[in-house]
Amino acid sequence: MNKNEKFVITINRELGSGGRTVGRLLAEKLGVPYYDKALVKALQEEYNLTVEEIEKLKGRKHNWWADVERIFKLGPGMSSNYYIPQKSDYPDLLTTDEMFKTETLILQHLAVEKSCVVAGRSGFHVFREHPNHLSILIQASMQHRIERVARRQNITPEEALKIIEQVDEMRENYVVKYTGTSRYNTRNYQLVISMDGIDEAGAVKIICDYIDQISM
Repeated sequence: MNKNEKFVITINRELGSGGRTVGRLLAEKLGVPYYDKALVKALQEEYNLTVEEIEKLKGRKHNWWADVERIFKLGPGMSSNYYIPQKSDYPDLLTTDEMFKTETLILQHLAVEKSCVVAGRSGFHVFREHPNHLSILIQASMQHRIERVARRQNITPEEALKIIEQVDEMRENYVVKYTGTSRYNTRNYQLVISMDGIDEAGAVKIICDYIDQISM
């Protein structure tokens, strides 16, 4: 990846690993927008977007970036609250083929406008043919994940483990269905980081050092 040209960094992460925070901090450090499910979902709801509607907007040379700025008032370091799917969210995670295609087109078009960091959304697959793409996986031991989820959600370790197992299964099923590969397949990534023993700022430093090395 060449950081001096327009780039896309995608971060897939395990729930409770801190990968969401790493992505946000990395975007702040690099001075680029940070995209995740919340942004994509808001755009879909704002415009009732489908693949067909996106093609119409593209035909009119619609200015997506202006709309994103208007809706979210984006800037470097856009804040993003820590989020763990709750039971009421589970049906929403059952993405249809149409929804996956729509999400893919939204992200790909946003990436045309500016360099960005994308969290989740099978980014490693969506941007697999992007000429300047860095794919990262953030993971951690189960104990690390349980402790983080329990602390953040103020729940018991047993409750945290149950949530992690449910979300892991849903996310893996989603990735396998729409990409044909496992999200745990390290061949999908250029950089894999374990969060055990390091904090989010430390992970960002590792990523930035790696970018500096491969950009030389």
